[in-house]
Amino acid sequence: MPRFAPTAITGLGSLSGAGLTLPESMESMFRGERHPHPPTRFSTDHPVSYLVLELRDSFKLPLDESENIYSRTCQLAFVAALEALTQAGWDSETLRGKRVGVCIGTTVGCALNSDDFYRAYKEGSHPDIRIMQRFMRSNPAAVIARQLRLDGPVQSVVNACSSGTDAIGIGASWLRADACDIVIAGGADELLRLTYSGFSSLMITDSQPCRPFDVSRKGLNLGEGAGLLVLESEAVRGEKELLGTVLGYGSACDAYHLTAPHPDGVGLKLALNEAFTAAGVTPADIAFVNAHGTGTPDNDRVEGRVLSEVLPGVPFLSTKGYTGHTLGAAGGIEAAFTVAFLQRGEIPANIGFTDPDPELLSTPVTGNTVIDGTIALSESLAFGGNNAVLIFGKGDH
Repeated sequence: MPRFAPTAITGLGSLSGAGLTLPESMESMFRGERHPHPPTRFSTDHPVSYLVLELRDSFKLPLDESENIYSRTCQLAFVAALEALTQAGWDSETLRGKRVGVCIGTTVGCALNSDDFYRAYKEGSHPDIRIMQRFMRSNPAAVIARQLRLDGPVQSVVNACSSGTDAIGIGASWLRADACDIVIAGGADELLRLTYSGFSSLMITDSQPCRPFDVSRKGLNLGEGAGLLVLESEAVRGEKELLGTVLGYGSACDAYHLTAPHPDGVGLKLALNEAFTAAGVTPADIAFVNAHGTGTPDNDRVEGRVLSEVLPGVPFLSTKGYTGHTLGAAGGIEAAFTVAFLQRGEIPANIGFTDPDPELLSTPVTGNTVIDGTIALSESLAFGGNNAVLIFGKGDH
């Protein structure tokens, strides 16, 4: 695989249970705060209430809230896009005439938020058809392009929990191919009754705050949110501040199991090797790893073993203790966090971790930790054996 030309990052946007903006999220994580609670936007008849990390009640849907014409996932993506574009110095008018692509990863998207419609229909009533019209309108990448009147390539990536990471890797490839001047890329997903019930049925959710990589970990806490990056060609960026660079991307599928990772982390190792080759760096160059770290027994066991084997001694953490597992949004949110951590020169504690797992040779950071270096790695492990890795450089790298 040929080495990547570094791709400029000029804007970052993120909202999740950790905060409604990226700066707010950074502040709360470095204060060691998290606020998991039982779901409030829906109810179920599960005998156990599993904790989630929802957006605060102060979050307001930005697009036609009274008519409810777009899914919550699309609205989350749009909010993150506006934050990232504002930081990059763009708006709908200044983008006119530019080749602007949009690539958004999602897992839930909007396909699963119509259960009220189907339930009512099954019971013999005549539910409002506007719910289904919302579903037809709610491709998150298309909504951003439509709202900002963009005419570049548009793609939604649905690749389980690696979707947001894959979307950024694909977006960077558009710039390298000169298909775009600017790309808005990342991930978005909302929290729904159906996914909550589905993960509960898999018995991988926790009724307590999740504990990534801890020996007593029992499962994940679900979350919701979006994380988007603005990527720019050098010709368009000019003298604009460089927040970071996409140095490399790798993706692989081991096709081992529908939900469980390969015990030896075969797919993750392949994705890591591809990303290192593309970036032209080695594991020794990595300052820290933003791990997938769901808090489930299987994921953390496999990921921890691969980290100790491929990146021994490199500091790592999972930010899912702060955000919950946001599914297709996770890779986008964690990419924005990773670039922001590089800028800050520090990573927060792996919240929830207390006792090491004797099966793992490496342990995450237990406090706010100053990092030494200019290159970092963010990785996503997904259902179906999908694995994706992004390598980022610091702005002045």
